[in-house]
This record gives sequence, C-alpha cells and structure tokens, in this order.
Amino acid sequence: MLEPTRLRLLREFAEHGTMTAVGEVCGMTSSAVSQQLATLEREAKVALFERAGRRVRLTAEGQRLVRHANIVLNALDAAEEDLRAASTPRGPVRVACFATAAVHRLLPAIATARTRHPELRVVVYELEPHEAVEALRDGSCDLAIAFTYNLIPEGEPPGISRRLLGVEPILIALPAGHPAATHEVDLRLLRDEQWIAGSQGTTDHEMLDRACALAGFHPNVIHTADDYALVLRMVSEGLGASLVPELVATVVGVPDGVALRRVSTVEITRTTHALVRTVTPAVNAMIELLGG
Repeated sequence: MLEPTRLRLLREFAEHGTMTAVGEVCGMTSSAVSQQLATLEREAKVALFERAGRRVRLTAEGQRLVRHANIVLNALDAAEEDLRAASTPRGPVRVACFATAAVHRLLPAIATARTRHPELRVVVYELEPHEAVEALRDGSCDLAIAFTYNLIPEGEPPGISRRLLGVEPILIALPAGHPAATHEVDLRLLRDEQWIAGSQGTTDHEMLDRACALAGFHPNVIHTADDYALVLRMVSEGLGASLVPELVATVVGVPDGVALRRVSTVEITRTTHALVRTVTPAVNAMIELLGG
C-alpha cells in the first residue's frame, strides 16, 4: 500500500526538483524527505529516481507514479472536503484573482452569491496569475482566477484543473490622431514606435516581445507600468503605444486621447481560467457564478 504522505512528497519533488526545495515547502529537512522517498521507492518496488550528475531526477516510472499520485491525492482531498461540507455552499472560499477579472467577474459573482448562497463567504486576494497558482498549490487559497496569452503557451499545472471563463483579444492603444489609429493596425508599421510595456519579467512584457518578433522587429520599450489605468494615461500623453486586453476598456475606461484598435498582423488573445485543486460545493458555486 502506497502511503499518501509520501505520495505528496513525490508530487512536490516533481514540482520543485530537489529534496531541499521539497523540505522547505513541507517544513522538513532534506534528509527526512530523502528517507521518506526512499521508503516510497521500496514500497513501489520500482526505481523512482535516477542520478543526473550531482542531482537526482524522476525515472519514467517515477513520472508515471506522479500522475497516479495527483489522481489519488486530489480524490482524498475531495473526500475530506466533502465530509466537512454539506451539499449547500457555505463557509469561506478564498479566491486569488488579478485586478481586471476581480472587477469584471469576481465582484459581480460575490454580489449574486449574497442572495443565492447566503451562507457562502468569499475572501478576495489580489494576486497576479503565477502568484495565484502558487497560493492554490500551497493551500492558502481555494480558487484562483488566472490568465494566459496564446503567444506564451503554458501546460496545465500538475494536480490542478481549470475551467474556461473567457477569451478576449489584445488591442493596441495608440494616441488619438496617430496615423495608424484609423483602422486595424499592422504592427510592422510601428517598428520605430516607442512602447509602454509591463515590468521586465512579467508575461505582459514577454507578450509584447513575442508579438513584435512575429512582426519582424524588437520593440523599443521606453516605459514600464503594470497598472492599465496608468498605461492608458501614458498613451494619452503621447508617451508611446501599448498592447492591452479588450476587457481593460470596460473595467478601466478609455481616457480622451487614446484610440484602441485591433491588431491585424498576428492574433493575440488572453484566456481567463478558474483554477482549482479540490472541488467543494462552495468552490463549485463560485465557479458557476463566475460563468465557468
């Protein structure tokens, strides 16, 4: 019989890659982690790890067991939650969400929940997608709302399922009166433009780099900002062009002096998902209210 605690350690090893990292996440010494995983290997009666230089990595059998561990552990988590919760959604649901989706989706869902599920209480954390996924993994939130760009493919996080909430185009924001702002914009015509991008290292910044690369140039990023209201104000002051999700126009509003146009050169979209590890009546109720 494979012991669930050791399966959890194996899943964390697959995620973090070293015994030391697993120990930090789980509050154990790396030696204790190594001993527990060695016991799991004996229980499984197959080699789960192999040497790769000075480190160890999962064998094909180890990776296969990780997939089974995800199924087993998610089922155990769901069983425990199901025993603690009645079929009626109730209690706190901790939701990690990025700002525009919080305004557009989460707050209206909370307002509806007050009437439809009066015993349900929602706790909101504003987090960027990678932070929300980490919060979901470490159990500090129950539901995450995150986005991905089609130009930056991402696999489904292990042990986490997702529900589609929506897909929106990415638009280009230009100063009103810009020669290219009268129709759909060919990015190739903006190779000499100054750009406003998300902070270095963010997916917004990478999305701009990839979109412009597909148009055959590297963008001349002069300014960085992560707040879309600020970005649009900067565009209105003529500081540069920027790529922004269509939802921004609804949530933030478009200031005078800004033209939002579709991009004709390459399709750029942002997809929003609800991410969960453990499905409960309360989490399901929130996903339904979010439109998933």
